[in-house]
Amino acid sequence: MPKERRMTIDLPTPETPLKIGTRGSPLALAQANETRDRLAKAFDLPFEAFSVVAIKTTGDRIIDRPLKEIGGKGLFTREIEDAMLSGEIDIAVHSMKDMPVLQPDGLVLDTYLPREDVRDAFISPEYGSIAQLPEAAIVGTSSLRRRAQLLNRRPDLNVVEFRGNLQTRLKKLDDGVASCTFLAMAGLNRLGMEDVPKTAITPDDMLPAVAQGAIGIERRINDDRTAEMLSAIHDTVTGQRLAAERAYLAKLDGSCETPIAGLAELHGDTLHLRGEVLRPDGSIAHADEISGPIADGAALGTSLARTLLERAGPGFFDWHTN
Repeated sequence: MPKERRMTIDLPTPETPLKIGTRGSPLALAQANETRDRLAKAFDLPFEAFSVVAIKTTGDRIIDRPLKEIGGKGLFTREIEDAMLSGEIDIAVHSMKDMPVLQPDGLVLDTYLPREDVRDAFISPEYGSIAQLPEAAIVGTSSLRRRAQLLNRRPDLNVVEFRGNLQTRLKKLDDGVASCTFLAMAGLNRLGMEDVPKTAITPDDMLPAVAQGAIGIERRINDDRTAEMLSAIHDTVTGQRLAAERAYLAKLDGSCETPIAGLAELHGDTLHLRGEVLRPDGSIAHADEISGPIADGAALGTSLARTLLERAGPGFFDWHTN
């Protein structure tokens, strides 16, 4: 970081720390600490110049019901965003796959850290893959996307609700509630959980959630100091990929109530975007892909979503299991 740039703003100090808001799970705290570490390194600041503030969200408090019954993605962000608007915190660190495509008035989400592994992980103490699961095996997941993708490929399986943070879901697996579950490889990697019995699933076999593996940092739109600080740690490549993925999601009107998968990858100057939409019961799936210049990422995302919407037809995402 050039010295002259560091001197253009008043940097936080241990007496007046930059307050970083996050959910309180071990993974959320690890992501907040990674953000702190990157900012501290970029501006040659001590860790004490930052304060990590854990905020419990509605989605964290209510873990005995499916997300579709209590409101969708905003359940993991609302309280944190309220704290930022009130000045209780300065920035918020989010798992991007949990983020709505629109932010509240006064807030902006324009900083991304380098993306981790995008793949899903198959977790089971007994089996090594989906194909090895016996007929009628019980599978635990709270993700409608994973549920629909799984039932599309293995309609014989029994899928049960598996809410809670990563540690909670692993305990349910140990308790025998299900034969397997799915987690994001990114979360396992960030927590250093090499001992978890896992098999990475290629995107060809299970296309991940939009923005899976990416960390986003939200700020107040008029906070120039924070904007300048965050620009020092923004990862351009991740931003380019997510511009396409989130435009695709926005056109599909995606939420936690709709089974949608999408992944953008860069190959030289070209962006390649794959997408999949499924009926919630997995009975029908539509998939397609599109490529074009990186600068056209958002337009490519909108175009792919439009193609899939036309193919799916009205009412495709209606929740039913018949």
